[in-house]
Amino acid sequence: MKILVIEDDRQAASYLAKGLKEAGHVVDVANDGKEGLFLAGAEHYDVMIVDRMLPGRDGLSLVQVLRAAGNDTPVLFLSALGSVDDRVKGLKAGGDDYLTKPFAFSELLARIEVLVRRRGAAQPQTRLAVGDLELDLLSRSVKRAGKAIDLLPREFSLLEYLMRNAGSVVTRTMMLENVWDYHFDPQTNVIDVHIARLRQKIDKDFPTPLIHTVRGAGYSLRAAEG
Repeated sequence: MKILVIEDDRQAASYLAKGLKEAGHVVDVANDGKEGLFLAGAEHYDVMIVDRMLPGRDGLSLVQVLRAAGNDTPVLFLSALGSVDDRVKGLKAGGDDYLTKPFAFSELLARIEVLVRRRGAAQPQTRLAVGDLELDLLSRSVKRAGKAIDLLPREFSLLEYLMRNAGSVVTRTMMLENVWDYHFDPQTNVIDVHIARLRQKIDKDFPTPLIHTVRGAGYSLRAAEG
């Protein structure tokens, strides 16, 4: 997912960005309300994490402006203001959820997943992202760190399957059944050949590999080892 973090506390913003990137997301950070409003209008994001107390333009009015302009990106408010009245104001301003500081990062990730699931139920997913790798299902295009990558149709389908299962181990049998529609293992090396080709295109020219071999099991696509 591509996430916009609007947070004026630079240490908190850095903490959020680091954790979200480690979880496999693409993250942009704005340190004030004006910059946040500009980025929210100029880029497409799957979720926005917005602090209530921001210089330049506070979080409530920022979200109100976005909603008035027709921007329906899910918004999670973060704030030290945790009274019932504060939470109600955040939701009435157009927020989809409200999390009070301090918070557990695992809860933040869970709430983001819930927001995306709700949105996904209303409209089909057309874009996948893991780290700096982006795949657009409508245009059938792939980019890594903004650089376009040309894939053959089968390579695209294999990458899509890996990205939809990002962070999980995908076995050769799973790939054969879901990408090639083989319902048995014909003792072929087709998976290894296509994985090798993908690595040449997805990982070779970039400092951090995304496709990892899991010995005795299969492969896993993830943003970082761990």
